[in-house]
Amino acid sequence: MNLVDGNHEILKSSLDKVEKLTALALDVVTGISEMLASLNMTLNVKPTSRRLLNDLDKNGYPIWMSIKDRKLLANGDLVIKPNAVVAKDGSGQFKNVLDAINAYPKKHKGKYIIYVKAGIYDEYITVDKKKTNILLYGDGPTKTIITGSKNFKDGVKTLRTATFSTQAENFIAKSIAFENTAGPEGHQAVALRVQGDRSTFFDCAMHGYQDTLYAHAHRQFYRNCEISGTVDFIFGYSTTLIQNSKIIVRKPGPNQQNIVVADGTVQKNMPTGVVLQNCEIVPEKSLIPDRLNVNSYLARPWKAYSRAIFIENTIGDFIQPDGFLPWQGNQFLNTCYFAEYGNNGVGADAKNRVKWGRGVLKKNVASLYTAEQWLQANTWLPATGMPYQTGFTRA
Repeated sequence: MNLVDGNHEILKSSLDKVEKLTALALDVVTGISEMLASLNMTLNVKPTSRRLLNDLDKNGYPIWMSIKDRKLLANGDLVIKPNAVVAKDGSGQFKNVLDAINAYPKKHKGKYIIYVKAGIYDEYITVDKKKTNILLYGDGPTKTIITGSKNFKDGVKTLRTATFSTQAENFIAKSIAFENTAGPEGHQAVALRVQGDRSTFFDCAMHGYQDTLYAHAHRQFYRNCEISGTVDFIFGYSTTLIQNSKIIVRKPGPNQQNIVVADGTVQKNMPTGVVLQNCEIVPEKSLIPDRLNVNSYLARPWKAYSRAIFIENTIGDFIQPDGFLPWQGNQFLNTCYFAEYGNNGVGADAKNRVKWGRGVLKKNVASLYTAEQWLQANTWLPATGMPYQTGFTRA
């Protein structure tokens, strides 16, 4: 992303009045929760009417989820009857993914299931906001691949470079890959842009270089995924949790450095940011020989209240000891919120971290950013339809 393009896009994706009012209320609740946490106290604000949304069964699924939906997500070998089948060889109703999405019936109710058979699909796809409740699944992220190469260097605005964009609520993707092959020389080149509320990705891959995953807006959950890139490759203005995933830092172009997260939170009261929990942060194979000569960081503050929390991750030795990188001079250093808890690996040593970061959190404060507390503060994960860890993954 760049400053000019980023400012243009944030205007287009600004929250509506209702969401802003909600953010104000949540800021009050969050402030009280943090204060009590510092005193080893907790605040139970779980409304009775929402209680079931947060309760999980023994397999980690929300108890409100139907048995049918659990099977759809949990059993990769289950024979699912899709509404549409996409196949390059003509064995399905469609040869292109976009055609299957455009066939979504106007008055459709319930899930609309699209099965994309193994193959490389070179196309640009947008799921508009009217096409809700789509489940898009493939034969695995190494077999079913949606690819593109639009990039900023060729004159395309970052927002428009995305290979796959979804604006619809309750979108689910499973066992599929999204990639942008522009390379580091293309600069901003998005593989996946996600804007719809309650979007969920399971066993998926997002591959690119700069700006790979544009977590554009609203609540998003990623689990068992693989996300690769170089500069600011997880960015946006959303409320995002990435859990049990592999974060692969690639070899950047000349005079470039690697930054994993660049969150765009612009107001303190916005319940937005990026949380990585129980992920592996590793260099790709081609970076390994030069990994100690290329500067790689966990995050930098793209906007005034940029928020990135790293919990229980395994961090490789290639991450710079200071951990975080300023955006421009001292800009946003006093207002951003970068923090860690329970990470391990050589790159997790926090004793030489930047002084303007929030450092290593106490356990009771870090718990505010685990799924259960994150749900209480932001109410964003109940409808994801995925198994998830409610609290810490390690004792």
